[in-house]
Amino acid sequence: MSLDTTPSAVAAAPVIPKVRRGLPALLIGNPTFAFGVLILAVVFLLAITAGWLFPGDPQDMVGMPLLWPFQDMAYPLGTDSLGRDVASGLVYGARVSLIIGFSAAAIGLAIGTLVGAIGGYYGGIFDNILVRFTELFQTVPPFLLAVVIVAIGEPSLSVMAIAIGIASWPQIARLVRAQFRSLKEQDFVMAARGLGYSNARIIFIEILPNALPPVLVTASVMVAGAILTETGLSFLNMGDPNLVSWGSMIGEGRDQLRTAWFLTALPGLATAITVLALNLIGDGLNEVFNPRMRQR
Repeated sequence: MSLDTTPSAVAAAPVIPKVRRGLPALLIGNPTFAFGVLILAVVFLLAITAGWLFPGDPQDMVGMPLLWPFQDMAYPLGTDSLGRDVASGLVYGARVSLIIGFSAAAIGLAIGTLVGAIGGYYGGIFDNILVRFTELFQTVPPFLLAVVIVAIGEPSLSVMAIAIGIASWPQIARLVRAQFRSLKEQDFVMAARGLGYSNARIIFIEILPNALPPVLVTASVMVAGAILTETGLSFLNMGDPNLVSWGSMIGEGRDQLRTAWFLTALPGLATAITVLALNLIGDGLNEVFNPRMRQR
């Protein structure tokens, strides 16, 4: 059997064939990744079924104030100082955290990938301008930048997602730029240029798929960071006042921290578990995509 060494075959050849071959089996067989996905799936399930589990508005006052967990089985996780069901708030808060987390990460990925791909592929003056632009954004702490953007706009899910996404894209831009600079001189890219492919096709069809593994690992961390940022903004009363979030629950429960610590502990625990799940997913992806980690 003879190997196909035509330019088209070389252009279609992936840079990391060992990672792509059997990837689902590698991910499923990785205990770190599987455990993280299991935890995150439970959070997703609770968020999706929130309306069925707890009909009505989670901000409604439904019981006696400051009921402790399991004191009244109608409210298994207790009530806050206004008589609102804590369990209902936790489940509906999962919706807010997941929506903002994944939306903000998608925005940051889109901006960072575009900036990093253009700078890394073209180089020269484009690269210099985009690198300086990225460094300009990195001079401002991401959380502070998100606070400023939310303060300028109206506190809502969309504004918070855009603010967190804008504050988080430089990390992805630097990573994608480094990947493109290392891949653009590979044989399969040279073959694609020889076949007359357009720059857009080379960037998005030939190089970008081969640059995705480290980007996917970083994306999971971005989602976790976006959830933590949203929690911080809501804690500072900069979230949507019409929605219950884990950050707002922590902020409202801090006044009862000594007498009813569960009001801050439960939403804090929910945030920690979700962020832990995303970090486990990132670690699992890194173990699968990183050849050295796979060998270990």
